[in-house]
Amino acid sequence: MSDLKEKVILVTGGTSGIGEACTELFARSGAKVVAMSIQDEQGKALAERLTGEDRQCIFQFGDVSKEQDVKAAVDLAVEKFGRLDAVHANAGVLRNQKITDITLEDFHLMLDVNLLGPVLLCKYAVPVMEEQGRGVICFTTSVAADIGFPEHAVYGASKAAVVSLMRSLTTDHSPNGVRFVAVSPGTIDTPMLAASCEGWDKPKEELYAEVAKKIPVQRMGQPIDVARTVAFLLSDDAGFIGGSVVHLEGGTLALPPW
Repeated sequence: MSDLKEKVILVTGGTSGIGEACTELFARSGAKVVAMSIQDEQGKALAERLTGEDRQCIFQFGDVSKEQDVKAAVDLAVEKFGRLDAVHANAGVLRNQKITDITLEDFHLMLDVNLLGPVLLCKYAVPVMEEQGRGVICFTTSVAADIGFPEHAVYGASKAAVVSLMRSLTTDHSPNGVRFVAVSPGTIDTPMLAASCEGWDKPKEELYAEVAKKIPVQRMGQPIDVARTVAFLLSDDAGFIGGSVVHLEGGTLALPPW
């Protein structure tokens, strides 16, 4: 297990799916976690559950597309724990649409959450980390940045932009002690994925079984698969990994195009 003991970690979108798995794993590994999301009820329950296990977790209600909310979450981590060692910029939103059906409302929602959110996090977290002389920020991107998934044009574009953001930040700020990395999940069994199945003429379970058969490792990913990788990337063991994307897609990217 990667050593996260006593590290102060901010996780956005930290109360559902991949984010929830990360919050739980980090806290149970001894980290001091601030979980930020717009899911107030789930967030309070998650923090209460973890503190009941004698773990350190604070829930912060906030929208990553709102600058004041992001600043408040970073400030909370520093005020409560005295520092900010790591950030997992994980909050994301998906709308399945062909470009001919896209609405400006959905376009701005995906760009605001998936791209502006990470930008704002870095705006406020990077100065804290540079003053400390060290820190790491991990972004959740997606294999949709690399593969032409049907009806994912704007979502994939927003995630590809996050990869570019990460690499530019590496050249700007890693000389000052801040590392930037990313995880690129494939098909992961999350509430976001389940929501994307709505409207299909097959039940979710049948769709999932068909997808699993197409993945070389013959299963869909679970949130804990991603959480374990992020835990490693945030740890000191990964100190020489910077500006890189770790793909977690069960071999999907290795598939031939026929």
